[in-house]
Amino acid sequence: MKYLLGYDVGSSSVKVALLDIETGKAVATATSPDQEMGMIAHRAGWAEQHPDSWWQEAVNATHKLKNKYSFSADLVAGIGISYQMHGLVVVDKDLRPLRPSIIWCDSRAVEIGNKAFADMGSDACLGHLLNSPGNFTASKLKWVKDNEPDIYAQIRHFMLPGDYLALRMSGTPQTTVSGLSEGIFWDFAEQKVSQALLDYYGFDNSFIPEIVGTFAPQSQLSASAAAELGLKAGIPIAYRAGDQPNNAFSLNVLNPGEVATTAGTSGVVYGINSQPTADPLSRVNSFAHVNSTPEAQRNGVLLCVNGTGILNSWVRRFAGGLGYDEMNQLAAQTPIGAEGLTFLPFGNGAERVLENRLVGGHLQGLNFNTHSSAHVFRAAQEGIVFALNYGLQVMSQMGVETQTVRAGHANLFLSPLFREAFANTTGATIELYDTDGAQGAARAAGIGVGVYDVKSAFEGLNQIATFEPNEALRAVYAENYARWEQALNKALGE
Repeated sequence: MKYLLGYDVGSSSVKVALLDIETGKAVATATSPDQEMGMIAHRAGWAEQHPDSWWQEAVNATHKLKNKYSFSADLVAGIGISYQMHGLVVVDKDLRPLRPSIIWCDSRAVEIGNKAFADMGSDACLGHLLNSPGNFTASKLKWVKDNEPDIYAQIRHFMLPGDYLALRMSGTPQTTVSGLSEGIFWDFAEQKVSQALLDYYGFDNSFIPEIVGTFAPQSQLSASAAAELGLKAGIPIAYRAGDQPNNAFSLNVLNPGEVATTAGTSGVVYGINSQPTADPLSRVNSFAHVNSTPEAQRNGVLLCVNGTGILNSWVRRFAGGLGYDEMNQLAAQTPIGAEGLTFLPFGNGAERVLENRLVGGHLQGLNFNTHSSAHVFRAAQEGIVFALNYGLQVMSQMGVETQTVRAGHANLFLSPLFREAFANTTGATIELYDTDGAQGAARAAGIGVGVYDVKSAFEGLNQIATFEPNEALRAVYAENYARWEQALNKALGE
């Protein structure tokens, strides 16, 4: 029996999965820490985490995994890494972090990206980068350049969170085309790093690490890292990808017309197309998908709502110790629309789908004589679904169809109410699968080391259930979505 290891570095925790190559099934998983990882927020709208904390939790999770399931490190054929997207890690000449990572939900670089879009022009940005530089990794690096010149002067490389975890494992600084595209460093028209972007921001080309294939033996586990993890030196690190492209891969979403969705800390819908298309307002974003090549481009169109699972966990903290299952049961006892209670779930930084505006979270229509905590629970879940539906309307204008979406049986998709609201608001059929980002990274590593091809990698993927929209319920949800959209327009001042 041989195995693959997959790591998923989120902003809440690090998860590791051990996959049996022969069956394609996860035989064990582990997560660390038990509680959510903290964030550093020196100012409103800022969010940082230290890269070394991801490494330490990866070590902890690996030891938890080994305690749960005994396996020989000699039998691990490859390692894959999934990671939280758009973060910035900067390292010095000794490849040590110079500062905490500015992570995905940090909003400090919004105006830097907006100015870049205005100065470079929409044709250059949308025609080549497929996005505004926005609040992405490149703009965060420019913030460091402008505000922390002493740190900037020491930078040897910038990298994304998964690149840093791979660096800690191997000692080798590397990145991928998919990763560079999510940082808005990739020129899709020229199929190379965007020299125009580097020149505009004044970045040295040497900041970019070696570019390696997404599915490939990229580097090897070093002796020192292997000792910390309790593994064997020399295991190939054979895959890395941002969490949303990886989530799509995990669900076998690789070709045009296929759509994946997830509702963890943030909520995402990710659809594949073969054409380099861009939203004129950069409300949804296009990145190179994990299987994209110059000959057969596969781009992922990504809709992200920052305030998704984090809203549900925020509500839970005020629920008097209730678990999520209890919250879901109470919410389901209230009528669709929560009797006029409306939640705008935009309290987790600037929202791309709202043109990078900081709207904040809103609870509207509260009646002290009518509404209970159960109404709040329902309004929160419906508000998340309505926000995703708002973004899906933008995606449809770019030619992304969402007749069927695939999701892992996790996070908010564990809630029957959420599934009902999603299917009947969007009109999409939901296919649920028994997988997650760590399992997907492990499968992908199997392709990277050559034990799987794309078809055989998914033979162990198990579909759990299918949920169809109901026409009668669709009409009720449409009415309540219209009310929600009116509340949003009012909050936007429109």
